[in-house]
Amino acid sequence: MTGEFAIAVHAIVYLNHKRSYLSSEELAKNICTNPARVRMVMSKLKRSGIILTREGAAGGYAVRENVSDLSLREVAEAVGAAFVGSAWRPGDSDMECLVASGMADVMDGLYAKMDGLCRGYLSGVYVRDVENAIFNTETNV
Repeated sequence: MTGEFAIAVHAIVYLNHKRSYLSSEELAKNICTNPARVRMVMSKLKRSGIILTREGAAGGYAVRENVSDLSLREVAEAVGAAFVGSAWRPGDSDMECLVASGMADVMDGLYAKMDGLCRGYLSGVYVRDVENAIFNTETNV
């Protein structure tokens, strides 16, 4: 998993808390990353309709209305997050050994199921739950 999901959730919660347009530099300072990385994530959120943008001196990024009702699964899908997976595949499908030739597909299936479980969980977790956990009004996360 990359940090894009965490950056996205952080940015959404911060923007919702501030209720104003903020630059990528301001967001990056709060998220503790660089502005270029923030802009990359924000462009994905904008394409999904989660983030609004405005140009000019008072411009930057803001969140859409009712963003607190957004599920974290929707955020994950907006940034293309994968929670479980592997860049490396064991074995070789061309080998005669059944273990060597079959392991990669079995592991891919396991990863896909685990990723689905994560997404299922995140379907029931909302931006408001993160906000509540941060501001200690509830701890559902």
